[in-house]
Amino acid sequence: MDHNDVRSAGAEHAVYETMKKLGLPDLFNTLGFNRPALDAAIGVIVARLVNPSSERATHLWLQNKSAIDDLLETDFKTLSQDRVYKTADMLLKNKKRIEDHLRSKESCLFDLTERIILYDLTTTFFEGSGKYNDKAHFGKSKEKRSDCPLVTLGLALDADGFPKRTEMFPGNVSEPGALEKMISSLASGQIKPIIVIDAGIAAEENIARLKDRCDYIVVSRKKKVDLPPEMVIVREDNRRCIRAGIIRTDEATLVCHSTDKEIKETGITSRFERRFEEELAKVHNTLNKKHGTKNYDKVIEKIGRLKERYKRIARRYEITVIKNDNPATSVTWQRKTEEHHAGMYTLRTNRLDFTEQEFFDIFSMLTDIEDAFRSMKSELGLRPVHHQKEHRSDGHLFIAVIAYHIMQTIRYTLKSTQINERWSTIREALSTHVRITTTMKREDGRVIHIRKSTRPEPFHTKIYDALHLSRHPGKTIKTIL
Repeated sequence: MDHNDVRSAGAEHAVYETMKKLGLPDLFNTLGFNRPALDAAIGVIVARLVNPSSERATHLWLQNKSAIDDLLETDFKTLSQDRVYKTADMLLKNKKRIEDHLRSKESCLFDLTERIILYDLTTTFFEGSGKYNDKAHFGKSKEKRSDCPLVTLGLALDADGFPKRTEMFPGNVSEPGALEKMISSLASGQIKPIIVIDAGIAAEENIARLKDRCDYIVVSRKKKVDLPPEMVIVREDNRRCIRAGIIRTDEATLVCHSTDKEIKETGITSRFERRFEEELAKVHNTLNKKHGTKNYDKVIEKIGRLKERYKRIARRYEITVIKNDNPATSVTWQRKTEEHHAGMYTLRTNRLDFTEQEFFDIFSMLTDIEDAFRSMKSELGLRPVHHQKEHRSDGHLFIAVIAYHIMQTIRYTLKSTQINERWSTIREALSTHVRITTTMKREDGRVIHIRKSTRPEPFHTKIYDALHLSRHPGKTIKTIL
C-alpha cells in the first residue's frame, strides 16, 4: 500500500462552495467563459484566498499543491501560465457586471441594506519601475514605501463590511479629488444613504457635492470648535473613555474627547516640546562661545529653521532675540497661554436628528474599512503589484476585491455561529484537510487506486457545519489498472 499525490482541499472546499453560493460560476458562464476559462477563473480566485501570491506562483500552486482541480473535476497539469494572465483580463473586462451581481446576491442572502456607506482610499506599491503603467506614480504611501511607484484603490463598504463599489486610481491621486467618480454610483439607490468618510477626503468641495445627493458623516477639518454645554459617555472600557457632545446649527457637530487619544497626544507633544527647547538652548549657548554664531541675522535664520522643523510646536512659543547693535546677546522663550484641548476631535453631519450615541456609533464603523484594507494586503495578496502593464495591475487588484467578497461572506456566516477567527487562521487550520491517492496491489497483479479526502478533524467539521458544507470535499474515485 502506498499513499501519494497529497493536495490541500479544506480551504479550497470552503471557498469554492461559497463561490457557488454567490452564483459566480453561473455568472461566468453567462459572461461567455468557456469551460477552461471558467475553471481557470475559479482556480485563480481560490488561489488568492488560500495561497495569495503573484500570478506566476499561483500557476505553480494550482498545478502542484492544490486539490481545487479535483473539486472542479478537471486537471490543472495542462493549465498554461498564459491562461492565468488572460483570466485576470477577462475578470477585469466584466468588472461592473461582477460587482453588481455580488452586491445583489449578498443583499439577498443576508438581507443587507445600503443605508450606510463607508468610503476610503489605500495605496499599494509596485515591484519594478511601473513605467508602462499610466497609474503608477510616486505619492504618499501609507505603507512607508515612497521609494516605489504606487497605485490607489478606492473602496466603498456597507455597514456589514461588504464591498459596494471599487475604483482604481493613479498613485498620486488626491483624496478629495477621488470621491467625484464614486459619488454617482454610491448615491444611485432609491434609499438616500449616509456616506461616512475620513478627514483626508472631507474637503469642502466634496461635502458640497454630497449635500444635495445623500447624508454624510465626516471628520471635521476645523482646528478650533466651541465646547458643547454637555458631554455624555459614548464608549467606555478598561483602556479608554470617550465623551461626546453635539452642537447643532445648520449642521450637527459632534465634539469628542478620548482619554486614550489625550494620553498619546500629550506624550508626543511633551517629547517634541522638550526637543524644541533643547535646540533653542543650543542657539542661546553658542552666543557665549568663542566661535559660536553671534550675528543677529544668522541667529534669526537658525531659529527660523527650528520653527520650520517643529512647525506644530513652535506656534505655541513666544521667542525673543535680544541684540546689542548687531551681535545677538540672548535668546529667550516662553510658552503662550493659549487654550489647547488634547484628545479632542470633531465630526460633522447634515443629519440634525442623531443623538450623540447614534452619531458616534455610525462613524465608528469606519474602522471596518481599515480592517478591509488590512485583510486585502495581508491575507489576500493585494501588495505588492508585480505587473508592469496597467490592465494587468488593475486585474490583480480586482481579483483581490472578488476574493474579499468571498472572504467576507464566509466570515459573516461564521460570525452568526460565534466563530470569530480571522480568515488567515481559518485557512491555515483547514489546510490540513487533504485529498490523497491510496494505491494497493491485488493478488491477481492488478492495482487499485483510490483517491479521496482524508477524515476531517474536529476543527474541520466545526467550520464545514457552520457553513453548511459537506464534510468530505470532492468525490471518491476508484480506478483498477
